[in-house]
Amino acid sequence: MAVYFFYGEEDFNIEVEIDKLKSSLDKNYLDMSFKVYDNPSFPDLISILRTQPMMFGKMLVVIKCLDYFSKTIEDKEIKEISAALENNNDMLDIVFLAQLPRDGGKKPDSRKKLFKLLSKYNVKEFPTIPTYKTAELEAFVKKQAQKRKLKMPQEAINALLFQVGNNLRQLDNELEKLEIISYPKLLVTEAMVKENCISNEDLFVFADYLVSGKKDKALKEYRKLSEKKHYLEILAATQTMLRQWITLKAKSSKLSNFELAKATGMHEYRVKLTLQKLKNTTLKELVKLKENLTEAEYNIKAGLSQFPEEDIENTFFK
Repeated sequence: MAVYFFYGEEDFNIEVEIDKLKSSLDKNYLDMSFKVYDNPSFPDLISILRTQPMMFGKMLVVIKCLDYFSKTIEDKEIKEISAALENNNDMLDIVFLAQLPRDGGKKPDSRKKLFKLLSKYNVKEFPTIPTYKTAELEAFVKKQAQKRKLKMPQEAINALLFQVGNNLRQLDNELEKLEIISYPKLLVTEAMVKENCISNEDLFVFADYLVSGKKDKALKEYRKLSEKKHYLEILAATQTMLRQWITLKAKSSKLSNFELAKATGMHEYRVKLTLQKLKNTTLKELVKLKENLTEAEYNIKAGLSQFPEEDIENTFFK
């Protein structure tokens, strides 16, 4: 048995790490040998930790546990969790996963007894790569491009990072698109990137029109974005941008631009430009839009939306 504790904002790297663990499972029995639980109740958690794998061999269990860090867990419960982990089946691997909201600027409270308990095992943090660490972001792009046998000159890499930023999942998605576009030569040019990849500036223009009430222009920009991206990708990217903007509006009177850049993961110069553009937009408007988008996203992922694409568009422009 192995116990892991993964936490952080970079969901792409977390997913890669879990996929590595899944690779050791029997592919013929994945439905039974790989399970994911979302903040189970305490009795259910203990039951999960004491799971006995059946005839299909090794088993991997992922327990999403972020909610646990906002609750009080009694000492006797901590002891029971500890005992269950120590006496678990050798064929059962367990991952405790505290997936943090991107750009939230928070970590699980290390003073919590649960954090201290889980940190005794295989603990690993997965932070986002700051935008100013260009060498690390370039290395990621080169690695993912190499997996796809893509040839990318430096100017193409620079263009991709400029347009997409530091979201690894979005970068990987764009590389997947570029693989299809550049086939069979698999040579990605700067022009290909600029023409086919969604850019932060495109999103900024769309969101800028949206929050300033210019809905006719916002709709036009949204339709242009839809030609390049799936509506859920536009939604996710807009949510990330809104989180950053809300942080800027809420803290701009207390923090310097440098401190705001660290808090949001944005470049300091972009912080300055964003604050200027948000001058006539209220914090209340930003929060309301984010709440509406979060509700729409929940309805779609919960299967409550019959026409998800239309619902997303209506949420943006109602």
